[in-house]
Amino acid sequence: MQSENLAAMIHSQVRKYADRKQNALHYKEGDEWKGISWKEFGERIDNAAKGLLELGAKEGEMIAIYSENRPEWVICDYAIMSIKCATVAIYATNTAEQAEYIVDDSRSKIIFVDGQYQYDNVMKFYKGNTKIGRVIVFDKSVKIDENDEHIMYIDDLYELGRKSNQDAELQRRLNSITSEDVMSVIYTSGTTGDPKGAMLCHQNFLTEIEALNSRFPMGENDIEVVFLPLSHVYEKASSYWIHSRGATQYFCSDTNKIVEYFSEVRPTYMCGVPRLFEKMYATINARMEQAGGMKKKLFDWGVEVGKEYEYAKIRGEKISSALEFKHKLAYKLVLSKIRDLLGGRLNFFSAGGAPLAKEIEEFFFAANIFIAQGYGLTETSPMGSCNCPAYFKFGTVGKPIEQNHIKIAEDGEILIKGPNVFKGYFNRPEATKEAMTEDGYFKTGDIGEIDEDGYLRITDRKKDIIVTANGKNVAPQLIESRVGQDYYVEQIAVFGDKRKYLTALIVPAFPALEEYAKAKGITYKDYSDLVKKPEIIQLYRDRIDGQSKDLARHEKIAKFTLMDHPFTIEEGTMTPSNKLKRKVIAQKYADIIDKMYEEE
Repeated sequence: MQSENLAAMIHSQVRKYADRKQNALHYKEGDEWKGISWKEFGERIDNAAKGLLELGAKEGEMIAIYSENRPEWVICDYAIMSIKCATVAIYATNTAEQAEYIVDDSRSKIIFVDGQYQYDNVMKFYKGNTKIGRVIVFDKSVKIDENDEHIMYIDDLYELGRKSNQDAELQRRLNSITSEDVMSVIYTSGTTGDPKGAMLCHQNFLTEIEALNSRFPMGENDIEVVFLPLSHVYEKASSYWIHSRGATQYFCSDTNKIVEYFSEVRPTYMCGVPRLFEKMYATINARMEQAGGMKKKLFDWGVEVGKEYEYAKIRGEKISSALEFKHKLAYKLVLSKIRDLLGGRLNFFSAGGAPLAKEIEEFFFAANIFIAQGYGLTETSPMGSCNCPAYFKFGTVGKPIEQNHIKIAEDGEILIKGPNVFKGYFNRPEATKEAMTEDGYFKTGDIGEIDEDGYLRITDRKKDIIVTANGKNVAPQLIESRVGQDYYVEQIAVFGDKRKYLTALIVPAFPALEEYAKAKGITYKDYSDLVKKPEIIQLYRDRIDGQSKDLARHEKIAKFTLMDHPFTIEEGTMTPSNKLKRKVIAQKYADIIDKMYEEE
């Protein structure tokens, strides 16, 4: 039976698994994995909650978490909702200015911070901000102002809760929580303006849990690597689902070591973004290209056999003895090697946030690794549709979840209505009204279509659609996804609105490019010099053309410029969720883009 709210859910799970040997959470300390039992998980939640009550947290108050992924993130999130307050999520990478905006806009009086970077940023606006009552630090190595009684470590909060007499008040608040209470405020990326705080209630996430349970297998023995930021609705919702099923979490403290974590943890499930799978795919295929000869032929044969076998299984066809034999051989020589790179027991990934090429989905599918591509937004908490192992169509984002309704507006915009849709933007009634249709559908801002089998296909962001000078509509994200899967491409931004042809700014994958330059004997002073070399420019011309061969003529990149530095959050060209700020890029690099349209 499903709990009425997430606070009740986690307290129920803690009681259920109190004596269980398998830990609830794991984190890395140096080179060693440390565990937190379900019993300790529950005790820390209760002590943090009672500690917040001791600090005077009022019902309905906003409390901010500005932190990297770590156990304290989920512990404090549950503690906050347990006292009938709402967590305000701040990306760990946010600047001091961005963090201050969210804290001020949400009226958060208490803020949890992670490391020195987050603490120092908060101190830039804390001293003169009388609205902030408390700063609570997760990492004991952070040097805090010990003379300020309003700044403390998380262990001090736990101790405050342990010594308190707040048990009755905590229970009273727990008992008074309803499914419609706001328990999370997540600020949108701000690709087109100031971020807005999307208010999400318990019912929103409970709907997601229900939808996930109906489509995916998840149980007590499953293991998730927490890779995406918990500040993002995607990983946040996934985390609630994992805890509701009694599964185990391992927190990825360094995203650059994800392959290492795969081998150590051997997860069965992970949330990811298309860029992760694109890079894996590109790296594996680049190695095979370099190997060449029989190794490359054997690899391609193994993948094709894997596809044939897995599709036959899905269709319920009788598998011939010949195919069975070929698959056993392909698995031993090729497919098992792909699975081993991901720990060897991964059942499925979930993926969202951007388009993922069909050939990448099928590549992992061949090795019996299912990528469940889905679609949603912060405002839909997040999942509106998704593929699942029982029914899917690669190249789409699956069928709408049963709990909501999706329809396509006359202009192609995707509209969503259901119990997963948010309660509105905090303190933004006009923005909330603008985001909804008169009959209660949320206007996603995305363009899409539903095919004859009921599968949703995303075309592009409504505001990103390029209309060329010839009147052709072009979806830049699809082109970026196609070209971006190349081994030598790290980032790409496509332009061409009201222009005769498409152009692109491309950030090379510099480690791969350096290897190429070394192998070819190309000398250079620095990246700025390297990207101007004629041999390098020709390499990218060939790679782009190769990735674009199936695109229509008006969708192909006519000219491009190689950048000597990446787009970053710090320079304002990427959102905290690693999406391109296309308008900012266009303005910042207008001279470079305009030059590509000068007549030769």
